[in-house]
Order: sequence, then C-alpha cells, then structure tokens
Amino acid sequence: MSPVPLLPDRKRPLLFSHRGCSSLAPENTMAAFDKARQTGAPGIELDVHVCASGELVVAHDDNFGRTAGDRRNIAELDLGEIRAIDVGSFFNPVFRAERPPLLEDVLEAFCPDMYIDIELKTRKTKNDPLPGLLAETLMRFGERAVKSVTVSSFNPFSILAFKRICPQVPTAIIWCADREVPPMLRYGFGRLISRCDYLKPIHRQVSPLSRFWFGGVEGRPLVPWTIDDPDLAEQMLKTGCTGIITNRPQDMGSFC
Repeated sequence: MSPVPLLPDRKRPLLFSHRGCSSLAPENTMAAFDKARQTGAPGIELDVHVCASGELVVAHDDNFGRTAGDRRNIAELDLGEIRAIDVGSFFNPVFRAERPPLLEDVLEAFCPDMYIDIELKTRKTKNDPLPGLLAETLMRFGERAVKSVTVSSFNPFSILAFKRICPQVPTAIIWCADREVPPMLRYGFGRLISRCDYLKPIHRQVSPLSRFWFGGVEGRPLVPWTIDDPDLAEQMLKTGCTGIITNRPQDMGSFC
C-alpha cells in the first residue's frame, strides 16, 4: 500500500504547535490554539480522549490532575462534568475561564485555515471506540477537515483501526524510548503494525541512518517532536525532516 501524501497542498516545512502555543497559553485549550494562530503558525497538534458521554475531549493526560488538580478519569466523566473543569488557572489566573474543548470546537474554529495533527490517546488494542468516533467526526466536517487533518498515536492498533475506516487521511506512529512506552514500540516498530504514512519520533531518536531508512528507503516523511530551539529545527529540516512539532512557534518565524 502506497503512503497517503502528508498534507501535499501545504507549504513546507510543516510546523505544528504542540498542544497549541503551549509556551504562551495553557496547553490544549482554545486560547493556546488561538495564540498559535496569532504567531503565524500554520498548524497545531492536539490530543483527544473519549469521555463517558461519547464526546471527543481535547486533553493530553487520562485525567486533569496536572492541569486542574482533578484526578478523575476522563473516560468516567460526562460532558457536563468536563465543561466545569478549569484548565487555565494552572498556567496563569488570567486563563481561568478556559475549559477543555471538544475536538469539534477546534475543527469548527481553526479548520481549514490551519492544519491539525490529532493524537489518539488510548491504550486499547481492540474494541476501541475512539478511532471510529474520530472518523465519524471528520466525515461530518467533510473535505474541510479531511484535507487539513493528520492522525497519530503511540498505539499502532488505534491507527490501524482508524485507517480501515478513513484511509484517505494521513496517519503517523509516535515513539520515544520512554519507560512508559512498551519496549517493542520505543523505536518505531509500530509502523509495521499500523501501516502508517509518516513518522513522529522524539527528536533525540532521529539520526542520519533513521532519516535515510525511514525517509529514503521506506518513503515515510519524518516530523520529530518537540523542538523548541530554532537552530535544532533548522538542522532537522535541512537534513531531511518534512516538518517539526514545537512548543514555541513564536520562535520559528523563519520556518512559517
């Protein structure tokens, strides 16, 4: 199967603001995504979970303990409970009105003006509702979203399930050599299960050999994370990476 082209109509290099402009506003909030747009960033990256009432909630962790002191699992909260959580004050009290957005809120506000990398946050290997719910959401938005979205995950089974439903959207496997990541998935082997189209390694695991093999031999673009140093960004882009993911799009003006 030939890889699905990675946002072929978008200017190179690709630049994704990590959880929005998370250096200037609370991560994964409408404020952070709007701040990314204000910096001139062409793309954003975000994370989604399924809540108890079936909506796709934008949040990085399984709970809001780190950003709101609320350690209830997102999967056990309904939309009303989630909308009551303040995910802005941890960053700065001026953001105390920020609530966890739904994915459809973000798509409505920023698509197709910006491209969006949606990371599926799930550990399930089967009977997972998240890939199907995401596909349904994208289909509801039509080409407006489908041509402006990529989908990624550490979980290759989640990506494979999504691709079976929505094969026209480019997908990626994410990896790093973190202890929380299963050993077999720490070095990109998930790409063989997922049949993904591009790759999102942590930047420390990008080498001349990996660029040659993944990009040249396999023909999969690399978009490493998370790069906040403009000099490192320039090095990565000059040596074959298609784009980068950064917390600091405001420092990457020369690449936008």
